[in-house]
Amino acid sequence: MSKRRWRVSPLPGFGPTMGFTLLYVSLIVLIPLSAIFIKTIGLGWSDFWNVVTEPRVVASYRLSLLTSLAAAGINVVFGVLVAWVLVRYHFPGKKLMDGLVDLPFALPTAIAGIALTSLYTPNGWLGKWLDPFGIDVAYTPIGITVALTFIGLPFVVRTVQPVLQTLNKEVEEAASSLGATPAQTFFRVILPELLPAVVTGFVLAFSRALGEYGSVVFISGNMPFKTEIAPLIIMTKLEQFDYEGAAAVAFVMLLLSFILLILINGFQTHWENRRSKWRGVH
Repeated sequence: MSKRRWRVSPLPGFGPTMGFTLLYVSLIVLIPLSAIFIKTIGLGWSDFWNVVTEPRVVASYRLSLLTSLAAAGINVVFGVLVAWVLVRYHFPGKKLMDGLVDLPFALPTAIAGIALTSLYTPNGWLGKWLDPFGIDVAYTPIGITVALTFIGLPFVVRTVQPVLQTLNKEVEEAASSLGATPAQTFFRVILPELLPAVVTGFVLAFSRALGEYGSVVFISGNMPFKTEIAPLIIMTKLEQFDYEGAAAVAFVMLLLSFILLILINGFQTHWENRRSKWRGVH
């Protein structure tokens, strides 16, 4: 078996730049995350298990996971659609629409939460039209999903958009000339190229939604076992000076995010290897 050799870059400065990179990542990411782990260890296994399996905490996990999955799924559908329109069509106001996609990045999440709550309360601009049909958005899981959809859309659009821009349109034209319908061209030619970016956008939107607090705390109503999300549980424990309990719940959320990152990296590696083999055969 041949041993892998390090590829030496022709550009100088690998050592210093790698050193600064590791230092920066350690200070900004690794050390703060390790502090959560160390704080959690102070509880002991039995106390840790009692905290993270408390019925109220488990209900918050379930709500956060389900609403985050729903919001990320919605964002995948409409995020790909928005990215497609922005890349493939030219129309008046295109640059304005492109800029509006990034608005959730720039807007403080608390302001977004207040705005959404005022819109969807029974006497709000949109809520008053839904109320006669018995549709309650504010202070329900639906409202939480709406808020998480709002903050997660840019992650899908900005992940898919560059890939769409680099796609070779001649392949689509060739598929069309061979008799493929628009639907067949999209699902058999375009979608396989977009799939890694779509999955990445989904995971980014899901991870962002999983830890969202500011935009959700206003529209959720914060009712235990009904609309109380996991980040709110953490904030409640911090306000009660239960730092170990807050760290335990945060550790579980961190573990979920870490598992997601591993899964998406594994999927991307598998998909790239599969595409490379297919290209090698053909």
